Amino acid sequence: MATEVLVPVLGESISEATLGEWLKQPGDAVAVDEPIASLETDKVSVEVPSPVAGVMGEHAVKVGDTVQVGALLATVEAGGAAPAKTEAATPAVTAAPAAAPAPAAAPAGDESSESPAALSPSVRRAVLEHGLDPATIKGTGKDGRITKEDVAAAAANKSSAPAPAATAPAAAPANSARKEERVKMTRLRQTIAKRLKEAQNTAAMLTTFNDVDMTAVIEARAKYKDLFEKKHGVRLGFMGFFVKAATMALKDIPSVNASIEGDEIVYHDYADISVAVSAPNGLVVPVIRDAQDLTVAGIEKTIGDFGKRAKDGTLKMDEMKGGTFTISNGGVFGSLMSTPIINPPQSAVLGLHRIEERPVVVDGQIVIRPMMYLALSYDHRIIDGREAVTFLVALKNAIQDPTRILIDL
Repeated sequence: MATEVLVPVLGESISEATLGEWLKQPGDAVAVDEPIASLETDKVSVEVPSPVAGVMGEHAVKVGDTVQVGALLATVEAGGAAPAKTEAATPAVTAAPAAAPAPAAAPAGDESSESPAALSPSVRRAVLEHGLDPATIKGTGKDGRITKEDVAAAAANKSSAPAPAATAPAAAPANSARKEERVKMTRLRQTIAKRLKEAQNTAAMLTTFNDVDMTAVIEARAKYKDLFEKKHGVRLGFMGFFVKAATMALKDIPSVNASIEGDEIVYHDYADISVAVSAPNGLVVPVIRDAQDLTVAGIEKTIGDFGKRAKDGTLKMDEMKGGTFTISNGGVFGSLMSTPIINPPQSAVLGLHRIEERPVVVDGQIVIRPMMYLALSYDHRIIDGREAVTFLVALKNAIQDPTRILIDL
């Protein structure tokens, strides 16, 4: 008996999604609640579980198709492991494509058409860009799936490894052909593009800069990181300090934490901080609720949990909604300076960058200090330049003297 698998309810005001990846192929055995497909919405990826145990039936839609809530995705034939083997073997005799999962039966000409079935569109594109063989990449994603981070790591290892002299000439002709590939933008990427362009068109956006001496925070982290991790079960990073310092500065400069609705300015007496974290399909921005009431340890635990679940694709849509202020850390990717774009309807975003030793003047002496550039992009319609600079100075003072965070100064 076949059981239909339908597109589940995706959240408030979300009526459709894009099929990002099939996790099970026709003939594969599936268990109850085992993910069989991944849907991409405007905010996150959602895995669709199997309602019954049995054998995967036919796919009703293809990767990249847009599906409505309640639409048919596939069918699952109820049964145990024995029927799975029977149904998987029968198509192998009558149709060559069904035999593709078996390495011995896969002809060389079909390899390029089989690869997309095993990789998500974004991962497949990254593999092609770096000229890698997916079979040589170890996947660290769920169920051993390859992520974009795995591809990047493999590419880095490939570029750092010395190229054998015998193979270099043979590889040259293969790379001489000019190739192009068209990959449809994911729904998440389309939404990001739309919102960022909307922010540029709507807000009177301006960016102001400052720099901060990271000496005190680095010393505090080095001194207490082992005790901190032992007590709280999470590593002590820099984001905990910056989020806590930002909540204090937002309390002093409330317009930076405000938003515009029509002809009204809405001021918030709480700080819901959006933090950008890396996910396989791009950056996502979950929200730390009531960050002003959390300790540095509580903030670090929340960020660590977001990062882990972003990589696994298990962040919930409600965790992406809201937010009164955003912090984006481009420094983890090596960025020295940037002008971040506001995340509507918020009115400001703080950009953090890499820490770099530079000569600075302290008490009349030139010394080398670990410095970081800070960038605050803000909506000039409700935030004046004086308020933006005051906010950055308050943040800088707290980071350069972390005792201020402890005594709320």
